[in-house]
Amino acid sequence: MKNREYFLWMALGCGFLISAFILIPLLNMIWAPSLQSLKQTIQEKAVIKAIWLSIYTSGVAALIAFLFGTPFAYLLSRKEFFGKRLVESIIDLPIVIPHPVVGIAILGVTGKNHWIGRILYRLGIRIMGSIPGIITVLVFVGLPFYMDTVKAGFDAISPRLEAVSRSLGASLPRTFLCITFPLAARSVLIGIIMCIARAVSEFGAVVVVAYHPMIAPVLIYERFEGYGLAYSQPIAVWLILFCLILFLVLRMLSLPRKKNNDQD
Repeated sequence: MKNREYFLWMALGCGFLISAFILIPLLNMIWAPSLQSLKQTIQEKAVIKAIWLSIYTSGVAALIAFLFGTPFAYLLSRKEFFGKRLVESIIDLPIVIPHPVVGIAILGVTGKNHWIGRILYRLGIRIMGSIPGIITVLVFVGLPFYMDTVKAGFDAISPRLEAVSRSLGASLPRTFLCITFPLAARSVLIGIIMCIARAVSEFGAVVVVAYHPMIAPVLIYERFEGYGLAYSQPIAVWLILFCLILFLVLRMLSLPRKKNNDQD
């Protein structure tokens, strides 16, 4: 009994240290700017444009992840094939690659010296220093978070439900749209939020591909380099508040569903 209590106190101590490690710097940054400076900052056109561009490009990246990642996540969940573990490792690779390397890699295949870049150039699509370039980077870094979350949602759905639907004459697409997808909708929403949250915080890869137009993290960096903490903190606070809202929604979606106790 004493050993159990000792372990409990040790776990609580670790939890306190971890919480303090995360919260103290963030709370200090949130409280450092005055309300006046926060108000003035959010009224600047450059700040509004940068924050909106971060939200817009992150949302588009999440939409692309949804359209292309959902069918692939379903395939990985339902089928076993040779090299599947390698494919899953490739999908997760952007998580561990240093962010500037991601930007350099994307520029390497979208420049005029690469055949993909030449095709894009003929189509009038410019990656470097453009919104499409920012979206490309954000899809690259956010897609693993979306696919891993959605795949876990599909894994939790019994294939027997799909088998029953197919045995009743429903096609595979109809079974997916009417049975599987609605059951996995909660995981899909969480995946979208995870993708947006990851994308909106990206800096290292974006600054390589598109310093301009500026998203919020790049603007924060520029203000810090040029003017110091006093001018960069208010923008950071507004960005933190947005991220906080995202993760509050994420946690609400992650809450276990209430069981219906009215029926036994």
